[in-house]
Amino acid sequence: MSDPHVRRVLASDGERLRALRLEALQDPAAGIAFLESYDEAAARSGEFWDSRAIAAALSGSAAQFIAEIGSTWVGTVTILIPDSATPDYFGRIRDGGTALAVAVYVSPPYRGRGVLDDLMAAGAVWARDQGCERLLLDVHQDNGRARAAYRRLGFEPTGGTIDGQNGRELEMERALADA
Repeated sequence: MSDPHVRRVLASDGERLRALRLEALQDPAAGIAFLESYDEAAARSGEFWDSRAIAAALSGSAAQFIAEIGSTWVGTVTILIPDSATPDYFGRIRDGGTALAVAVYVSPPYRGRGVLDDLMAAGAVWARDQGCERLLLDVHQDNGRARAAYRRLGFEPTGGTIDGQNGRELEMERALADA
């Protein structure tokens, strides 16, 4: 297998973002890993996905990265930098200097091959370049595979938890000084 190439999405990537999201939402862990269902995502218009791609490509407070091998997209992560006065997706107010990793997905045949490492590294560098000092994420308490992968990447539990729509989520973080 050749190494994945990681890049920020392009404004023209809406259709491909939709396809990768729908793939992710069919994963067996999707019910605890994502905050929307396959049917909800599939019902969204092409304009929605085009707008999402434009924002993820051009925003200074959100960036989506994809990993591709050849022309095949094999993974993604979105990095959000929340406004310190606006609640996040679980209603929490975040401190300045914090970035959030969300919507993390690696296609099953490519797991365990460094794709997640490359995606998170690109996201961490982007967040650090935006002035963030730490990268946080939420992971479902029952998603042991994801928790182990994040620990391997330097994320540590903060002790914070929240009961989301899919159950208990554990907060993990890593410093960005080493990104």
